[in-house]
Amino acid sequence: MPKSIAVFGTGPRLGRAVAHRYAREGYAVVLVARRRQPLEDLASDLAGTGATVHVLPTDLSEPSAVPGLAERIRAQVGDPDVLYYGPSVGGFVSATTLTPEYAYDTMPLGLYTLLALVQEFLPPMVERGRGAILTAQGASAVHGWANMSGTGPVLAARRNYLQSLHQEVSKQGVYVGSLHVGAAIEHTPFHAAQERARAAGTLVAEVPTVDPDHLADLLWAMHHTKSQPEVTYPEGLLGP
Repeated sequence: MPKSIAVFGTGPRLGRAVAHRYAREGYAVVLVARRRQPLEDLASDLAGTGATVHVLPTDLSEPSAVPGLAERIRAQVGDPDVLYYGPSVGGFVSATTLTPEYAYDTMPLGLYTLLALVQEFLPPMVERGRGAILTAQGASAVHGWANMSGTGPVLAARRNYLQSLHQEVSKQGVYVGSLHVGAAIEHTPFHAAQERARAAGTLVAEVPTVDPDHLADLLWAMHHTKSQPEVTYPEGLLGP
């Protein structure tokens, strides 16, 4: 059986790029997101390259769905060698208007479902003595910026959990890698909003743009060098 990756939160940009990157390396790919048709379209593209692909539409904002999802994944590829978690979590609000209800609503997708997935798939990785748990999230997990709260506190909690997880399992052969993205990923809604604001002459924060394929390459390199548990794009966001 070939190695496999489960891509949780297979969006049209970075999730898609990660799926293509691992498919090129011979991995069987399991695509997981809420809407079936975009997954089917991506699966068709991947299958055209000779990849083995499985589509499992699932609402990842419901952690209670994880045990059933895990069984569906095992029925297709067994326990995956790589878990990638990168769903889009909420949006930005100001810290002055952030409410408990908003934070509460973002926690399941931002953290709880990831916890449930790790509980399902980490034990087989430890037993095999190899595996990888990869995530990608905005750099608000690392730094707080004015008017860019909301998801940041949730992603910061995720970061804290992953730092602890890395320290606990790295010596058991399991790599835990977090990619923090402080850039507008090309052709995403955030990138498009930035471009519209500039075209209208509105002052917006200057942030770099990045090709999702480059980020997928970074995740691949992180996984296979295992030299750093955290990487940022652009470099330097973690400080000295």
